[in-house]
Amino acid sequence: MIQLSTTNSVPDPGHSCCTASVHSAAPQAVRAAPVSTGSAKPAHEEIHIPSGTYMMGDGFGEGYPNDGESPAHEVHLDTFVMDVTAVTNEKFAAFVADTGFSTEAETFGSSAVFHLLATARKQDVLGVAAGAPWWLNIRGADWAHPTGPDSRWEDVADHPVVHVSHNDALAYCQWAGRRLPTEAEWEYAARGGLQGKRYAWGNELTPQGEHQCNIWQGTFPTINTADDGYLGTAPVKSFPANGYGLFEVAGNVWEWCADWFLPKYYRNSPAENPKGPTIGAGRVMRGGSYLCHDSYCNRYRVAARTSNTPESSSGNCGFRTVAL
Repeated sequence: MIQLSTTNSVPDPGHSCCTASVHSAAPQAVRAAPVSTGSAKPAHEEIHIPSGTYMMGDGFGEGYPNDGESPAHEVHLDTFVMDVTAVTNEKFAAFVADTGFSTEAETFGSSAVFHLLATARKQDVLGVAAGAPWWLNIRGADWAHPTGPDSRWEDVADHPVVHVSHNDALAYCQWAGRRLPTEAEWEYAARGGLQGKRYAWGNELTPQGEHQCNIWQGTFPTINTADDGYLGTAPVKSFPANGYGLFEVAGNVWEWCADWFLPKYYRNSPAENPKGPTIGAGRVMRGGSYLCHDSYCNRYRVAARTSNTPESSSGNCGFRTVAL
């Protein structure tokens, strides 16, 4: 995690490319539930994930020690129904139009945008992330203006919504009659029925030279060759689905999960339908993003995990939902 600031400090290795954090000194006010005007809600394209047992966690010894990806442990899950893609800008716009909801990025007045993507005037760059100057704190960046005040969500309507905090994602779920997946559900679904593989499609990153996900190619954070076709977010369904029919469970955008993040949780995690710890330093995020690269943040592996504070938002974090 990294804090948006106008000063520099030493970054947490392996976290600075993930998402920028907001640490507010003031107590967070309880936010009112979004109130619907009664407009029709968009349907969620979803798929039934069968019940089953799998080995959750890193079986290759490749995880970052502070992420708590080990020990790998057996988990059984009941069946559940999950979105086949992350929630798109178009779907989130319907939520906002119906409820008038304001995200936390809009309330704070700014959010984190990757420097190569920013579309903002110099006076709108309020600072950089501490120790990670590739994250710019842009005034006017939010879900509707994903790269800065001069951008529009309508131009990327079929891309995952970004600049949504964990709290914003919960508000959407409340409106839509959905919920966020547990971390165990997310990893199980992302594995797509494959057991013990490094990625959602197998053990090779680019089988037969074909890109399977939207991540960084080149030298992070200055040169992205975009060999996979995308510098920033990609439209949903741009890459092959996994064995369960889920798209972009690796790369593109991080996805919020319901769980609190506690690195040591796997040591004593329940074997049946684990819901995560009752406390933690932040909320779990899964899947990696378009900024992940094996030289710095290889969290597009299916076991990889990280976290952020619940009120934080950035240009590479979104969510998908599960049916109640």
